[in-house]
Formats: sequence, structure tokens, C-alpha cells
Amino acid sequence: MQEYIDLITPYMVNFVIALVVLIVGWWATNLITLIVKRSMERLDENLRSFFGSIISVALKIILVITVASMFGIEMTSFIAILAAASFAVGLALQGSLSNFAGGVLIILFRPFNVGDYIEAQGHAGTVRKIHIFSTTLKTPDNKTVIIPNGMLSNSSLINYSTEPTRRVDMVFGISYKDDIAKAKKTINSILKKDKRIIEDPFIKVGALNNNSVDLYVRVWCNKKDYWDIYFEMQEKVKTEFDSRGITIPFPQLQIHR
Repeated sequence: MQEYIDLITPYMVNFVIALVVLIVGWWATNLITLIVKRSMERLDENLRSFFGSIISVALKIILVITVASMFGIEMTSFIAILAAASFAVGLALQGSLSNFAGGVLIILFRPFNVGDYIEAQGHAGTVRKIHIFSTTLKTPDNKTVIIPNGMLSNSSLINYSTEPTRRVDMVFGISYKDDIAKAKKTINSILKKDKRIIEDPFIKVGALNNNSVDLYVRVWCNKKDYWDIYFEMQEKVKTEFDSRGITIPFPQLQIHR
């Protein structure tokens, strides 16, 4: 029994020390990553988030190698095994490598930045973080969406925040019996009163449908006012049409016996 104790004791001591080093090192890694991110405050949020993730992963890999060496594992052999394992894992995780490459491309070419409102892969939201392998969006209804960077860098996306202004497109239908000039004048008077509209509105007949004459309305505004103008105009135009006797038609089914 004493021989077993003498044999096991050195390993137990190394195990305890390695465990302590792992715990303290993991905490120190997170602290160093935080300090590095704060030191890069002059850089934009994209670079801070991306480089912070890389530094965190690199430090943790170094920590694991250090802990392994405390068990008496030769570094040359360990690195060779790690390289072989990395190659095998790399073949198995080609998608992850593609996402990493996509993250690098996003940082280099910047199709969007943190804080931009984008639409991609069937989702739309504000960019919160750009990680090594994925990008996090926050939707208007407060959902979190995580999209792999490989998909973002290799497919089309819409960035609604690139330009300072946006065009609001609206369609208002009137009856064939209504006066088109009167309807256009009514819409124009509503738009002229709104100080958020920065250019003269475009109001033209856009389509002659089965039940209505459609008036296409286009106005320019600052991007932050887009949705407010869109929703407010729907109500204002409906209210003004009603007060002036202009009809907004809707499909009706007549059954004759």
C-alpha cells in the first residue's frame, strides 16, 4: 500500500497544481481579453469584438498546452498530436473554417458594422456582435438571431443603414368613380405638412386594377423616420379621404339568385 501511495502521490500533487493553474489561468484569460478589448476603444466595435474572440481562443489554447506539460507530456509530442488532431478536426469542421474565413472577410470588407440594421438569410435585425464564427442580430421584437459568418459573406444581404436617407414607397387605391386629381391633391397636401419629408413627393397613377386605381406615392426621409412616416401616412390618408368623400375600394362578392 505504501508503494502505491508513493507512486500516486507525485501525480496527485501535479493534478492538483494543474487544476489550480487551469482555474486561475481561465480566469486570467478572461481578464486579459477584457483588458485588451478596453485598450482597443479607439477601434470600432467590429474589430474589438472580432479580435477579442481571437485573443480569447489563442490564450486558452496556450493554457491547455501549459497544463498538459505539467503532467509530464513532452511538448514536441503534444504539439505533433495537436497538429494531427487539428487537421482531422479541420476536415470534419469545414463549415466552421468557412465561417472563420467569412468573419475575416466581413472585418476586411465591412458590408455592415455593429449597430447597422440588415436583412440576410431570411432574418432582419440590428447587428449586436461580430464573433469569429457567427454574427448576432437583435430583431425589432427583441429576438436574438445568430447567423454563421460563412453564410453572410457568401450570399446577398441588405444593409438599411448604409445611406443616411431612405425612400418610403406607398400605394393608395381609389375608386374608378373618384377624381384622380382631387385624390392626388389630397395626398400632396398631407405630405407637404410633414417636415420630415426632405424632397417633393412623387404621386402618380401606377396601376389600373380590377377594383381600384392605384396611386403610387414615393417620398424621401431620414432613415430614422422611415417607419414613423409609413405608418402615420396610412392613417392620415384614410382619414382625409373619408372627410373628402374619396372612396378606398375593397373586393366585394355579389351573389344573384
